[in-house]
This record gives sequence, C-alpha cells and structure tokens, in this order.
Amino acid sequence: MDDQFYMNLALNEAKKADKIGEIPIGAIIVNLKGKIIGKGHNQSIIQNNPCAHAEIVALRRACKTIKNYRLPEATIYVTIEPCIMCMGAIIHARLKKVVYGSPDPKWGGAGSLYNFAHDKRLNHNLEIVSGIKNDKAKKIITNFFKNKRSKQC
Repeated sequence: MDDQFYMNLALNEAKKADKIGEIPIGAIIVNLKGKIIGKGHNQSIIQNNPCAHAEIVALRRACKTIKNYRLPEATIYVTIEPCIMCMGAIIHARLKKVVYGSPDPKWGGAGSLYNFAHDKRLNHNLEIVSGIKNDKAKKIITNFFKNKRSKQC
C-alpha cells in the first residue's frame, strides 16, 4: 500500500471538514487490494453528534460497502491519531492497521495518551504506523485552531 497516496486522500477529507467549520480531520479506509471502501471527515457539529468523527463516518461507510461490521483486512488512514472512542470502534471492527499523520497528546488512543492497539487485555491488536504526512496534518489542524482563536478575540 502507498501510505503517502492514501494519506493525501485523508488530508483532502480533512480539508472538507475545515470548509464546513468542523475540526479538520479526515479518514480513508482501504481494503487489502487497495480499493477505498469508506471515507469521511469530522461532522460532529453539523450532525449534532459527538460520535461523528472522521473515523466513525468512514467505518460506517466501509461496513455498509462490504455489508459486514468486521473489516479484518482493512487499513484506515487518518490525519490525526484516533481518539479513544475511535480506537474502540476500530478495534471492534477488527481493522488490520491504523496509519495516522500527527499524534494527539490530549486524546490519542493509538500511542500518545493511551495505547489501545497493543493492549494485550483486549481481544484484538493491530498494527500502528504514525508520522505519515505529519507536517501537513499538523499544519491543517493548527491553522484551524489558530483561526478559531483569532476570530474569538
């Protein structure tokens, strides 16, 4: 799999979130053959739903695409490290791998704050790859919050 290519697609999803005033995080889910089976960007504000994170939106679409709630051979590409809620959903869906851009030290569930991916007490563990397009992912989210703060002044 070309991690750079798929992360660029996730970054495009993040830009969609930014355009609608959502925290700019994007996700792409790819099957073993490299076909995109789900994608999403944050929609919590417009959906009035705290669960409408990019990863959850992409998971729902991927499961609908393959008509199964399990995605055992799939990889998710997400611009920012998945939060604890999203990592829980990713583990329940049995994804094979998580590839993310920038770490999230405040909410990260894939190594920064918590490490659900390698918790041997859980019945599923998965591979984590971090730092793909880190600078671009970090810049999008940093600019979003910088702009948001400057509008509040």
